[in-house]
Amino acid sequence: MSKNLYQKIWDLYEVKKISETQSQLFIGLHLVHEVTSPQAFGMLRDRGLPVAYPQLTFATVDHIIPTTDRSRPLKDPLAEEMFCHLDRNANQHGIRYFEADSGDQGIVHVIGPELGLTRPGTTIVCGDSHTSTHGAFGALAFGIGTSQVRDVLATQTLLTNRLKVRRIQIDGELAVGVTAKDVILHVIRLLGVKGGQGYAYEYAGSAVDGMSMDERMTLCNMSIEGGARCGYVNPDKKTFDYLSGRRFSPRGDQWSQLVSYWQTLKSDEDAGYDDIVKIDASSISTMVTWGISPGQSVGIGEKIPEVQTLRSEDRLLADEAFGYMGLSSGDAIEGFPIDVAFIGSCTNGRLSDFLSIAPFLEGKKVAPHVKAIAVPGSEAVDRDAKKRGIDQIFRAAGFEWRTPGCSMCLAMNPDKLVGRQVCASSSNRNFKGRQGSASGRTLLMSPLTVAASAIGGSVSDPKKVFGLKKKEGV
Repeated sequence: MSKNLYQKIWDLYEVKKISETQSQLFIGLHLVHEVTSPQAFGMLRDRGLPVAYPQLTFATVDHIIPTTDRSRPLKDPLAEEMFCHLDRNANQHGIRYFEADSGDQGIVHVIGPELGLTRPGTTIVCGDSHTSTHGAFGALAFGIGTSQVRDVLATQTLLTNRLKVRRIQIDGELAVGVTAKDVILHVIRLLGVKGGQGYAYEYAGSAVDGMSMDERMTLCNMSIEGGARCGYVNPDKKTFDYLSGRRFSPRGDQWSQLVSYWQTLKSDEDAGYDDIVKIDASSISTMVTWGISPGQSVGIGEKIPEVQTLRSEDRLLADEAFGYMGLSSGDAIEGFPIDVAFIGSCTNGRLSDFLSIAPFLEGKKVAPHVKAIAVPGSEAVDRDAKKRGIDQIFRAAGFEWRTPGCSMCLAMNPDKLVGRQVCASSSNRNFKGRQGSASGRTLLMSPLTVAASAIGGSVSDPKKVFGLKKKEGV
């Protein structure tokens, strides 16, 4: 019987069917970090349980690590305590730990792929909602809660519900200045932040086929903001080329055999889906959020919508967003003043994100009133960027170049907004207080649009700021 990739992997990793909709799945890769793992390890200790498969678990620090002074002990006592717990737990259970200054530390969803831990045709979990990022490689990747982290540590299995599958087919060519981040913001606006509930999203079509692996990761990363449990792209030659030669990727005959196997896992041509959504890539604009939900976005040249034009379930939140953001229906988002510009996060903190912007920053300066920070997603990204002189280009333009971490994405570290500051951010969430201030305001956009806005001092169209006329370099 024909199957899509989700169905194939589910059937391969199903240990026991509990009911018609729920099964116990074996987990092929478990990633842990310092925030959601201490309690889980504590629960193991309380029960006298070991980690069942320590060789399948890998740890790093990312959420709370400072991006300036990382010397130990950390100035924040709670952050230092979390570091100590992870140090102890990894050592006690024989878990591979990519600690700060090891050369491999970074945001968990950045280092997994770059080290070759993330692979097609497997199940991946982490105590972080954006684990969906790894679906770009043709994996089923889920974020899990702390009690589930405990369960996976103890049994290497996860009790979870079988999802419906929605194919999101994006065909055609993206317009100049439109990136994968704009695509996923468009998808979320179209389908809603609850539209994906109960679904896995399969991204397909010529526009997705044409994306780099980094762009596919951005796409899958924000599936969660659209309500989906996970998102994935069928593996192809780009997938295999990306993983070939990575630290933990197999070599020689084993690699060749794996690639041959992975090629069989893609969705069958006549596979069935619970829903199919088709999108014309040329209809997607440079996107910017205007509210307090990732679904509240507009094309940069559009006006903020009238409340009555929104879905009935979205109208109350729109009124709340207007009061919080200081915006109204009919306002233009372009030209809205910003105070901070942030490029980084598991959504857009990879080398390609900085490489794609650097040529446009040369000879330009960040507006005097804007604090602009660039935070590489891993020590490898930082190292490679410095080899290429990318950090110097950013610094010359007026950006601060920081050390790796989650940084201002969620402000569990010293990088926070102050008061009513407005941040142009390449991260994934714009909820109230998300960036550290109870009244701070976040505008989600692509790294390219963040860079243009940093220079313009307000939300700015990169096509205008950088004079974009063709896609090269974008």
